[in-house]
Amino acid sequence: MPTAVLAFDFDPFLHLGDSAVRWETVGIALAVFAGILLAGVGARDRHLRVDDVVFVVLGIVPGAVVGGRLGYILLHPAFFTVDPTRVLDPGVGSLELTLGVVGGSLTGAIVAILLDGRPGQWLQLAALPMLVVLALGKLATMLGGTGQGAPTTGEPATAYLGAGPWGSLGPAIPSIPSQALEAAATVVVLIVVAAASLLPVLRRADGRLFVLALAGWAIGRAVVAATWRDPVVAGPLRAEQVIAAIVALGSIVVAIWLIAVHRGAEPAERDAAGAVLERA
Repeated sequence: MPTAVLAFDFDPFLHLGDSAVRWETVGIALAVFAGILLAGVGARDRHLRVDDVVFVVLGIVPGAVVGGRLGYILLHPAFFTVDPTRVLDPGVGSLELTLGVVGGSLTGAIVAILLDGRPGQWLQLAALPMLVVLALGKLATMLGGTGQGAPTTGEPATAYLGAGPWGSLGPAIPSIPSQALEAAATVVVLIVVAAASLLPVLRRADGRLFVLALAGWAIGRAVVAATWRDPVVAGPLRAEQVIAAIVALGSIVVAIWLIAVHRGAEPAERDAAGAVLERA
């Protein structure tokens, strides 16, 4: 047994009269609200229509659901091979986060194209809000006991007592707090990306900051996924680590491509902007 276990023993439900909602759900909702609020402030600073933030957010939802479902199928292929109809049954299984983020990013970008034809502006704007939502959302899962890692006899370790119901199997078993570790890793990426956003090479509004933020988050998630309870599927890697590694690598390739493609255009654009100012 760990020498020190942080044990949680509280009612995971917020009771409102005859109704009840999980504290985890409340926390995730607040995380999303914080991200939308930050995006709204960023849109105003970038001279984008603030009310268009709502449409972009709504556009994220279908891609997040489809991507998240696809990711969950990749995590548990045998379960869906037995009965393929389970794929379309929302009451069976769940969603996977990494491909959910990727899918939501793609459909959100499509909506941005339809709004003003400038998806790069919106992706650049979304980099920090995305990380804020992911960090706070992971912290919120601690309120429901969701995302506990493998059992451990070392530290850190957390356990969930009481009736629950909690989001992890065997909640009372001291386990690695994977959800908290991922939240911490995301905060580190958030700080790095916020500092990197001040670099001239990353300030171009073509989405390069966003894909680098996505890559950093995926790398952190892949590292933390080593503490999960899921079985190893490829060498020493779990399925989620494989998915996150592919997303990280793909994001880095896209970022390098964006920087390379626009490197020669940037001086010309600055000269053109200077000429406009001189004429003004």
